[in-house]
Amino acid sequence: MNGSQFSIITPSFRNSNWLKLCAPSVHDQEYVLEHIVQDACSDDGTLDWAQNDPRLQLHVEKDQGMYDAVNRGMKRAKGEYLAYLNCDEQYLPGAMRTVHDFFSKHPGVDVIFGDVVVVEPSGQFRCFRKVNLPWYYYTKVCSNLCTFTAATFIRRSAVEKHQLYFDPAYRAVGDADWMLRALRIPLKMAVLGSYTSVFTETGQNLGQHPISAREQRILFDSAPLWARYAAPGFKVAHRLRRILQGSYRQKPFDYSIYTHQSPEARIRFSVDQPTSLWVR
Repeated sequence: MNGSQFSIITPSFRNSNWLKLCAPSVHDQEYVLEHIVQDACSDDGTLDWAQNDPRLQLHVEKDQGMYDAVNRGMKRAKGEYLAYLNCDEQYLPGAMRTVHDFFSKHPGVDVIFGDVVVVEPSGQFRCFRKVNLPWYYYTKVCSNLCTFTAATFIRRSAVEKHQLYFDPAYRAVGDADWMLRALRIPLKMAVLGSYTSVFTETGQNLGQHPISAREQRILFDSAPLWARYAAPGFKVAHRLRRILQGSYRQKPFDYSIYTHQSPEARIRFSVDQPTSLWVR
């Protein structure tokens, strides 16, 4: 392993089977110092194996929810760069090397966003997501974050300087709230332009929970009246930007991930007809 720059934080609660796939996807990366797992006292068998797994730096304690768990991990982290990866998410091969090289070449950048492959629970391809730099009012009024936390990488120095931790009062849209505060600072952000991560559509993702809609409404109502009225215009501008930046185009490609059928070795999937269409 070359270097030791990344601290990866994974909030965990009753996700043993998914954590068993997430962990090796972190462990086989270069430049990773530690994989901090913040577990909220799981009773599904997670602790039976995780507390003896040398790949994990396990901390078991009650918390106030996912975002509180991530905060605890970030405050424990020792790496130069921070990222958080949920149990049902994975890193693609070589992701940390690509991100590390980008940070090294762009010392003024605080936050990097990678692209994401969305998969079924089986690991089969569902769609690709090429990210864009976030816009403040689009994020606030359009109920859509055009980046993924699974592919977001942050300098720890920026987090500590600005005390940029997640608000544990949120249960589903803390990512958007964090982004709005980062944009207000403002942190310097950049798009990597390559796939780093996999997001699994499990059917139980927080974005599909009713609380997500309620919290999105809170963000929307906190925007100025003009911004709320301008929401349709922001959506059109965002889609036009994605068209111009090629965010809907992708040549056939392969990706390799761990699956429940193969938790010890990555399985390669070939995508002959890539699509950006995410139908739920």
